[in-house]
Amino acid sequence: MSHNPEIGKSIAAGGVKTNYHDLGEGRPVILIHGSGPGVTAWANWRLNLPVLSERVRAIAPDMLGFGYTERPADGVYNLERWRGHLMDLADALGLQEFDIVGNSFGGALALSMAVHHPDRVRRMVLMGAAGLEFELTEALDKVWGYEPSVEAMRAMLDIFAYDNSLVSDELAEMRYRASIQPGFHEAFSAMFPAPRQKHITALSTPEKEIAKIACPTLILHGREDRVLPMSNSLRLFDLIRTSEVHLFGKCGHWTQIEHKDRFNLLVSDFLARE
Repeated sequence: MSHNPEIGKSIAAGGVKTNYHDLGEGRPVILIHGSGPGVTAWANWRLNLPVLSERVRAIAPDMLGFGYTERPADGVYNLERWRGHLMDLADALGLQEFDIVGNSFGGALALSMAVHHPDRVRRMVLMGAAGLEFELTEALDKVWGYEPSVEAMRAMLDIFAYDNSLVSDELAEMRYRASIQPGFHEAFSAMFPAPRQKHITALSTPEKEIAKIACPTLILHGREDRVLPMSNSLRLFDLIRTSEVHLFGKCGHWTQIEHKDRFNLLVSDFLARE
């Protein structure tokens, strides 16, 4: 049997057996994936980890309930619990201060970390980030409402990408197979049941708290993102005084894949600063 690249190292984080990738050395950066069906840290960051790890220590976990990390027996998922898991992981790895790169759902978690643990988060990158109140998009409703089939996965990936040529039948088949691993879909269904507007609210941090964030923040967004509106990132730019924003044209919700070279350069340069 060939090795599954999505499975990395394993560590107990607050008693949760956590699957994570740990590449490079130097200043630690935790990369937090999004919440698409069948998602894993590796699927999300596979084109970025090798490049970023040339300059930093890049750590990419499967968050609680996702991928190959343990699922809580009670099936309860919320921002506080995900934040606790991330803090437990940082403590287990002996990281006092770290940078965070958050994609979509991961951006919501990054914002929450910067608000609740400002002494631990040095720099932050938000990419197509949730974390604010916004009206549920049709695309996000479809993503969170996914029911497993190759066709549904293909449609989902078409939603994520601006350029559909990036979405091959092989990729759709691979992500579909990931989404039907034992326990994957049950956990996913438990996280974001309809009506789904309430989950946007549950992932949000109050704007008055976001406005207090003082760590340097890089905000990235694709102009053609149908899942999370670009207006989210512009609002974050208004709120976070220490932020800069970079918008990509001809780009959907997959900045790190669709514009991987620019993404890797921008992010590694930003994280390399003192």
